[in-house]
Amino acid sequence: MKINIIIIDKKGKDQLYAPLIEHYKKIAKPFAKVEVIELFDKEISKAQDISPEAAKKSYTKALEKYLSSGINIALNPSSKEVDSFDFAKLLKDSVTVNFYIGGAYGFERGFLDKCNNAISFGKITLSHKLVKVVLLEQVFRGLTINNNHPYHK
Repeated sequence: MKINIIIIDKKGKDQLYAPLIEHYKKIAKPFAKVEVIELFDKEISKAQDISPEAAKKSYTKALEKYLSSGINIALNPSSKEVDSFDFAKLLKDSVTVNFYIGGAYGFERGFLDKCNNAISFGKITLSHKLVKVVLLEQVFRGLTINNNHPYHK
């Protein structure tokens, strides 16, 4: 199984969260290969200065090439909230799962419509770096639920 976390975020090693990200990627290895793909370029940076609509359009352009394979799930605060068991069901029996974390202005409706699913971890706003860690923990938890591993208890 392959799980990709595709995020609109500046690349770079964050001193605080990088060790946690690597930790979750490592402990998930018996169940799945997990990769974090960070996307940010001059086009996104310029678009964010123009307007929220321009920013969302630039996010779609950067993300849509990943939609061609696997199950595609966007993290969107106004979508249906899931618990860990619902989340685990999203991973079950899939070969490739792509999770998308949008930029500061979220996603275009059209991008969300192209995804197989959109989920929410709640109404609170989290920094991109922190939501990456939360998503990785839930990926590991979901994998352990699906594999009857005791971690999730």
